[in-house]
Amino acid sequence: MKRDVRILLLGEGRRRGGAGASGSRVEVGVWGRDPGSGGGGGSRSGVGVRGGDRGPGSRFGVRGRGPERGGGGRRCPPLTAPPRAAQVGKTSLILSLVGEEFPAEVPPRAEEITIPADVTPEKVPTHIVDYSEAEQTAEELRAEILKANVVCVVYDVSEEATIEKIRTKWIPLVNGETDRGPRVPIILVGNKSDLRPGSSMEAVLPIMSQFPEIETCVECSAKNLRNISELFYYAQKAVLHPTAPLYDPEAKQLRPACAQALTRIFRLSDRDLDQALSDEELNTFQKSCFGHPLAPQALEDVKMVVRKNVAGGVRDNRLTLDGFLFLNMLFIQRGRHETTWTILRRFGYGDTLELTPDYLVPPLHVPPGCSTELNHFGYQFVQRVFEKHDRDRDGSLSPAELESLFSVFPAAPWGPRLPREVCTEAGRLSLHGYLCQWTLVTYLDVRRCLEHLGYLGYPTLCEQDSQAHAITVTREKRLDQEKGQTQRNVLLCKVVGARGVGKSAFLQAFLGCGLGDGRELAEERPIYAINTVQVNGQEKYLILCEVSADSLLAPAPDAACDVACLMFDSSDPGSFALCARVYKRHYMDGQTPCLIVSSKADLPAGSTPPGLAPAEFCRRHRLPAPAAFSRVGPAGLSAAVFTRLATMAAFPHLAHGELHATSFWLRVTLGAVGFAVTAVLSISLYRALVKSR
Repeated sequence: MKRDVRILLLGEGRRRGGAGASGSRVEVGVWGRDPGSGGGGGSRSGVGVRGGDRGPGSRFGVRGRGPERGGGGRRCPPLTAPPRAAQVGKTSLILSLVGEEFPAEVPPRAEEITIPADVTPEKVPTHIVDYSEAEQTAEELRAEILKANVVCVVYDVSEEATIEKIRTKWIPLVNGETDRGPRVPIILVGNKSDLRPGSSMEAVLPIMSQFPEIETCVECSAKNLRNISELFYYAQKAVLHPTAPLYDPEAKQLRPACAQALTRIFRLSDRDLDQALSDEELNTFQKSCFGHPLAPQALEDVKMVVRKNVAGGVRDNRLTLDGFLFLNMLFIQRGRHETTWTILRRFGYGDTLELTPDYLVPPLHVPPGCSTELNHFGYQFVQRVFEKHDRDRDGSLSPAELESLFSVFPAAPWGPRLPREVCTEAGRLSLHGYLCQWTLVTYLDVRRCLEHLGYLGYPTLCEQDSQAHAITVTREKRLDQEKGQTQRNVLLCKVVGARGVGKSAFLQAFLGCGLGDGRELAEERPIYAINTVQVNGQEKYLILCEVSADSLLAPAPDAACDVACLMFDSSDPGSFALCARVYKRHYMDGQTPCLIVSSKADLPAGSTPPGLAPAEFCRRHRLPAPAAFSRVGPAGLSAAVFTRLATMAAFPHLAHGELHATSFWLRVTLGAVGFAVTAVLSISLYRALVKSR
């Protein structure tokens, strides 16, 4: 929603030569009567519709634009007062609003008025700008029109010539340049209603039909203070709640972008996925958007209106999508389009009917060295989404069910790599694999995770300020290393090795895929794989990231992780040389635990080339002995390697201290033995010397 509104008033007035007030800005602490409090304001009760209600302002002589007359609106910052025809009284309207009485003397132009947000019905600062042909040039008028959010064209209801000027002069002047973009919304203001017993609406309606940018026509009297505050309320409303983005007056239907947005909102509100909203779902929706439920009779009235107008709008006493769309179109047709805008904005939509960046990616500070995880609120929400779309209750999502889940996204967020990153069962995504995928996205790209939660309606459905509520930012890794353990539930392991050593097979074995699966996927290797591992009785998510050793030898590598798995082919010991180089370059002087893994342990061991053997390298660098891995061996052998990696990541001080402690006690033992031997030799030497005497 806009932060402020600028209204420009135009109309026939004094010609050049008259003196007038300066154009300085004045702060005004009065708004006048709230049109909503007097019965003329638009309904804000959501889906509570009363038949026969003509919409806001119907009791004040204000006629809102119906669908057949169209609507328009370029959402620009300022509102501009309508051009003033010969003494039509536009300046008197402004002064009557400010002083709450008809002015005895009227200058050619009123000063710019600023109405504070706290005294306006919409709580938005409003600037009211007057124009005088007597004091300002055509260039100055053009500049004011370009700055205006809405233009009020004032005419004299007792002078038909001023009505004709609306068509021939003022509207072409305001929106004559078609290349300037969206048209400026216009409010027609019939002043001096006290001088005419009847109404000027019959003369104005053809003009409203001809120009869809005309939002409303208001008849008022500056002398009697009739409909003065309503005039500016409707001008403000034309900017904050425009009709044009929502409704096509010529086709008499919702615009595609509006229908698409409302369809997404309907699907999010349909919690049992039966393609209709029950009374309970309608009331939940109503409270979320408007803060209070509907009375039972109001609900029945709503459904009765829909039944009379839309075939299939109500099914089994539930509101269908067609009925929901019709209801919103009815709001707009009756001049209550602020109701539809309230719904749209509650679900994250902006003025262009796109989800706003602030909604999709709320602020979330992630300091260096920290990671991001879903917290229990986030896991509860995504699990509820899973259960909603698991129509057959088999504990997994079929491709069709997954497509249903993604129907509220602009495009499917999880691509063809999904089966290679998480566990799947015969092409279906289990709850376990589904939660793993959410965990992976949150860890690797929290911005994308926030967007996904936003598309699923987390802030609205969970009644939170933003989806950042579902994210936990972990403490710095440095603090974990100082304390000797981590509070993280998601751990990253980088699997490093030369090409062909079996890294892809290692990742697929982590997901429980057979050897055949790995061969089928050989052309497109997965980069990540995620699964859960038990660490001292606690479930941890372990992410394996496949990394080419060559990439870590590049000028600016990213070697950061919780544990490193350096893999070589046991049948080709020469492949270990690359592991040794990576270790010495990135991990030897750091605090990241490392595990050397000997893959293809089922094959005969190859001859060791000159240089350090893997076991000797580990001993010299105080690393754990190489762990054997084979894809065709017992499953327990593979599981033990993954558990060991997760444990080393969760308790990095043990991984580093295990061998250090052994070496310490070995040194203590050897020292004690050496001391004892020295003592025995000293005593024997002493006795020999005594005997020689």
